[in-house]
Amino acid sequence: MANIDLNSDMGESFGAWKMGDDESMLGIVTSANVACGFHAGDPLVMHKTVSLAKANGVDVGAHPGFLDIWGFGRRPIQGERPEDLEKMVIYQIGAIQAIARAAGHRVTHVKAHGSLGNLAAVDFDTAFAVARGAKAADPDLIVVAMPNTEAEKAAEKAGLRVAREVFADRQYDDSCNLVSRKQPGAVIHDAALATERVLRMLEDGAVTSISGKKMPVKIDTICVHGDNPAAVVMAGQLRAALVKAGVTLKPMSQLV
Repeated sequence: MANIDLNSDMGESFGAWKMGDDESMLGIVTSANVACGFHAGDPLVMHKTVSLAKANGVDVGAHPGFLDIWGFGRRPIQGERPEDLEKMVIYQIGAIQAIARAAGHRVTHVKAHGSLGNLAAVDFDTAFAVARGAKAADPDLIVVAMPNTEAEKAAEKAGLRVAREVFADRQYDDSCNLVSRKQPGAVIHDAALATERVLRMLEDGAVTSISGKKMPVKIDTICVHGDNPAAVVMAGQLRAALVKAGVTLKPMSQLV
């Protein structure tokens, strides 16, 4: 096995509304993608999440999305100009950079959230807008992207480092993209099944689609979604299994 990062999307509470168990997850993962206020998160949530990440030695990344708190950033928004998306990404990265600085931490990477991330995976113009926004905010940022997607190509074209990400709790289609959450079985809640799938991905250097197609990929980081009710149990079991298999867990910035 190899060195690998274990990441989760966090800081997705908002005001009195709580999403996920960030405190527990930050004792398990090595990198955290923190919501920047557009799809979730607020200044207090962001600061608390970043501070807890720093205390646990966890890397912090920006998790920008569409301006869609009502839909948690998962509703598709069509027609945004790439140059406008770029500025939205810069704005969100800037917010979490300021929060991180105030907490004595730093932002190391960027991972597009939800519908923005899904669109960037298949549409190069969107992906390149995200990459340009990341580069404008900080050319040393790592872009987190699914392998074999437009997001990976765009980050490489922008001259940014790329962390290729696979998902422990999501199914893949035959194009190496995620199966829509609207489809039955798209989200995996069984921790044992998710762990078995990840170990197989690392052993094979490939992901297997829901139809059984095996697709070779490079893997730098593994994601367990923080809003999955089974997230903490799944991440804990996965981390233990990875260590047992001889994998060394390291934050993303130490791998890419």
